[in-house]
Amino acid sequence: MVMQAQPFTIAVPQADLDDLQARLALTRWPDEVAGSGWAYGANLAYMRELVTYWRENYDWREQERQLNAFPQFRVNIDGTTIHFLHVRGNGPHPLPLAVTHGWPSSFTEMLDILPRLTDPARFGGDPADAFDVVVPSLPGYGFSTRPPQGALTRAQIADLWVHLMVDVLGYPRFGAHGGDVGGGVTNALARFHAQHLIGVHLLSVSASLYRGPGAPELSEREREFFAEYDRWDIEQGAYAHIQETRPQTLAYGLNDSPAGLAAWIVEKFRAWSDCGGDVERRFTKDELLTNISLYWLTQTINSSFGPYFVQDDTPPLAKGERIEVPVAVALFPKNMDHPPRELAERGYNLQRWTEMPRGGHFPAHEEPDLLAEDICAFFRSMR
Repeated sequence: MVMQAQPFTIAVPQADLDDLQARLALTRWPDEVAGSGWAYGANLAYMRELVTYWRENYDWREQERQLNAFPQFRVNIDGTTIHFLHVRGNGPHPLPLAVTHGWPSSFTEMLDILPRLTDPARFGGDPADAFDVVVPSLPGYGFSTRPPQGALTRAQIADLWVHLMVDVLGYPRFGAHGGDVGGGVTNALARFHAQHLIGVHLLSVSASLYRGPGAPELSEREREFFAEYDRWDIEQGAYAHIQETRPQTLAYGLNDSPAGLAAWIVEKFRAWSDCGGDVERRFTKDELLTNISLYWLTQTINSSFGPYFVQDDTPPLAKGERIEVPVAVALFPKNMDHPPRELAERGYNLQRWTEMPRGGHFPAHEEPDLLAEDICAFFRSMR
């Protein structure tokens, strides 16, 4: 049953902040292979520096105040409480847009892009490009609860998003943007709820395309892409394998040690962003720690593994099946995969293809101007 959304204000109990401080003070550090840098994973010297800052300089209450400046709500949809930001656009006819984050991110990644989408004139754009932006927290992330029936597939999360956008907020048709897990949810919106979608803007191609009998032969670039992805999976995919197979075992350590949680997350922000090996070229310590603290204070690292562990039984596209909702793809060079355009054209009604000059896996934070401009340009003709 869908209920009316209620305003929400973040208010972490002081006892939880005191507990965090005590645990940080008692961190038991591992040893490290001399001179290994980041080759073995999160670098010891940097983690000591970050944890010291977390203890001595980081101010959650100030970050909490800044987060509470955005209009936030929670609503129960079929037993799952969904937390979301809902920021109205400043323009003549704002277009509703659902923006879905991925892992190890959270709704906080989208804060820089929000004003660029809701008030483009403030950044030198056209007020006619304004959006009403809805940023839900994935089920089991942040202030969204774990679904009572267990982890949900991306298609099931898309079902929740339709209830949120259509039934709760009253947007019968809307656009959507997403990457990583959010990209899978956005794909599912386009595939299974086309009647409600104006268009979707993606950071990669994530639909399982038909490759069976009668499918066109793969191009050389497509074969290279699949080989590149397989190499990346061998070199960097260990995190996903454990989150897909034994997440509970991993969760004991990460839910008990804030330093361990920080290492698990920060290593990905460094590896997947366009930072040239220096994570603070793209993210300040406060920005990194606000995202990490959100996982820690809500104790959601285990439930955040849900979209990895659950078996997604969505079948690949059938022979001749395409996602007919208009689609745009924006590729950022330091994101983990770079499919060729012809691969997207196999299964998508591709209307826009942009290869960005810079940026990585977290473009809403790394390159908010580039991403906002591309989203505005794509949806401009659909208003």
